Amino acid sequence: MYPIAVQLYSLRSLMQKGYEKQDFLQVLKWVAEIGYKGVEPAGFWGYTPREFKIITDDLGLEICSSHSPWFRDPKDVQSIFDTANELGLKTACCGFGPDDFKDVDSIKRTAEKVNALQEAAAKGGLTLFQHNHAYEFSMIDGRLAYDIYLEHCPNIKFEIDAYWSANHGANDPVAMTRKFRDRCILLHMKDGIFIEGINMLPLGTGKMDIPGVIAATDPAVNKWIIVELDNCALDMMVGIKSSYRYLVENKLGIGNQ
Repeated sequence: MYPIAVQLYSLRSLMQKGYEKQDFLQVLKWVAEIGYKGVEPAGFWGYTPREFKIITDDLGLEICSSHSPWFRDPKDVQSIFDTANELGLKTACCGFGPDDFKDVDSIKRTAEKVNALQEAAAKGGLTLFQHNHAYEFSMIDGRLAYDIYLEHCPNIKFEIDAYWSANHGANDPVAMTRKFRDRCILLHMKDGIFIEGINMLPLGTGKMDIPGVIAATDPAVNKWIIVELDNCALDMMVGIKSSYRYLVENKLGIGNQ
């Protein structure tokens, strides 16, 4: 079983009372009390990365990876190295928008950019991974966009977001996870009904075959299950807590409680 983390982007609405540090700290304490083993930050809400690491260490939370800062320009390599070092990470994250995967030529340009990012990251001992949304799993000229992408960027590692890999019901997320299992180092887990624009649901209450997706990963490659609810049909605190309980009670992941 994989350790369970939460992507803190899920809880952003609880941390926006004037962008105060105290709100962020209270959310981190609450995440630790639930039993999550780790967090994946998307911003540090007024703290430095070093301060964030001290706080999470004190709370017994591991930093599984970070979406801050996103690595999109080789010129940013020093700040990426510095942040990763302060967080105790050996990975860096990148991600791109719909226009970067809209056609074959766009995909080729994106791949060239990522190849350069990988080269820069490797010099500092960092593994570059990419987070997906739905458009990377659309069909272009009869082929999956990510398949085209990998022809031109063969060494990239993935943080597979299984829900988005379904592309609003067009794909089987179990099959998509299995397809890329040899390069999936982190797994994002959501739930819902696969209809665009409809709010997500706590894990175990939607249409996702969550046990199947987890079983499709390679335990020699993947390191974490990361719960992320971009939005939630219920109160977000309820969604994040019940998602954790679902994984633990069904022996699909490991927490601290």
